[in-house]
Amino acid sequence: MYRRLTEQLKRWKESRDRKPMIIRGARQVGKTWIMKEFGRTCYQKYAYISMDENEVMEEVFRDAFDIPRIISALGIAAGFQIEPDNTLIIFDEIQEIPRALKSLKYFCENAREYHVIAAGSLLGVALHEGTSFPVGKVEFCDLYPMDFWEFLKACREDGLAGLMEAKDDTLISSFKSKYTDYLKYYYYVGGMPEAVGAFVENRDMKKVRLIQKRLLAAYENDFSKHAPREVVTRIRMLWNSIPTQLARENKKFIYGLIREGARAREYEVAVTWLMDCGLVYKVNRVNKPGFPLRAYQDFKAFKLFVLDIGLLGAMSGLNAKVILEKTRLFEEFKGALTEQYVLQQLVVNPENDLFYWSSENGTAEIDFLVQNEEKIIPVEVKAEENLQAKSLKLFCEKYHPDYAVRTSMSDYRKQDWMVNIPLYLVGIGPYPE
Repeated sequence: MYRRLTEQLKRWKESRDRKPMIIRGARQVGKTWIMKEFGRTCYQKYAYISMDENEVMEEVFRDAFDIPRIISALGIAAGFQIEPDNTLIIFDEIQEIPRALKSLKYFCENAREYHVIAAGSLLGVALHEGTSFPVGKVEFCDLYPMDFWEFLKACREDGLAGLMEAKDDTLISSFKSKYTDYLKYYYYVGGMPEAVGAFVENRDMKKVRLIQKRLLAAYENDFSKHAPREVVTRIRMLWNSIPTQLARENKKFIYGLIREGARAREYEVAVTWLMDCGLVYKVNRVNKPGFPLRAYQDFKAFKLFVLDIGLLGAMSGLNAKVILEKTRLFEEFKGALTEQYVLQQLVVNPENDLFYWSSENGTAEIDFLVQNEEKIIPVEVKAEENLQAKSLKLFCEKYHPDYAVRTSMSDYRKQDWMVNIPLYLVGIGPYPE
């Protein structure tokens, strides 16, 4: 499988100002795989050290941060001598040994010639527990479930992926049926690497769904294992309410849907915990599209999405026929799936800052406002070939953005006030003027 993040890691390797790198991401999005694959393909050798239940490493990092001593110990554990220029040092599950996390400061200050990369499940949660974190001494990158372009690459459809990159809308339109078929598969399979691997191997949808359910069960086990005991039940209730929240026409998160009488103050910690784990994305409302958008957030109004569209389908109990055969149930829920899909394609770009807008009276809503560098782009999401864009037109008449996007299953087309981008191209971004 090819992951876009590999290119960022290659640039990190060649950087003169390289600091230790931390990869953030939810459980099972492929952090271990990409670190090992990066070490295998871009270095002569790599030293993979998992900190999970590793008593030897606990002893190594217990004493003073003597980098030569640590390097010697890592070489013994790896079974070969670690050399600065040709060896990638990998610390996996680094949150299990907080002093290993702290050691990254000393690699940065005293031994930057070594190439050190680290990752860990629930790392975002661990960083809130009083660990002496090496602020300013590390770099970060985020790994998400595979986007649609990566999914096509995994399915060995390099030609379709190449056309997307080339933005050849004429040829893309010629292969619309193929893009549409794979988009349906992606709606069901999603981007979790293990599920994608099972699909690519034999297209066994039952196996894909079993993998997704196992992942969901593992996440719920993490709630009990890692979350504060007093909020575990609230985390679970909130997590399980998300499909219901997204199935509503107005997808603004409503605490009363978790249980009758629920209040924000009771569930704020649960939302934060799920965000820190990388299991949910929170998209806040803005009351006007001013720059920067973060200055105009309405913190009381937001949408919550899960990390992966395939997992959302599994949580909702949708089967393969619902998606692939366009039954009535899919017609009712597809708006939620499509908005989740678009969110996933947009969030993987670190330059995108995502919000949504709705009018004060609630009669108009823009699904996403994307701030990218100095541009603010409204994006209205349509599930099929619906070309109505009433909210987008109202927004444009009121605020006059330089660029507006409707995404649907219709072909690429440019009008005087907006551009329609096919859903299967939304992750590639707006076409150049």
